[in-house]
Amino acid sequence: MMHSEQIKKIIAAGLPCEVLTVEGDGEHFEAVIVSAEFAGKSRVQRQQAINALLRSYFDSGTLHALSMKTMTPEEWSALRG
Repeated sequence: MMHSEQIKKIIAAGLPCEVLTVEGDGEHFEAVIVSAEFAGKSRVQRQQAINALLRSYFDSGTLHALSMKTMTPEEWSALRG
């Protein structure tokens, strides 16, 4: 079983993030990931990049489910008003 902080550290180590939150109950997690690296990438490409960082944990069954919102800093700023 993984913890939110573990997932957060893995993502942060592989992707520079302006905002990164991960919450969950040990099986299902939700993440908000804001990174300039997402500029010009589709939603699917963004999620694929995050899934690639966590692939070994998904493959081993250590991580079961992660839903995510991926945004550029500009998208995050617009969302927050």
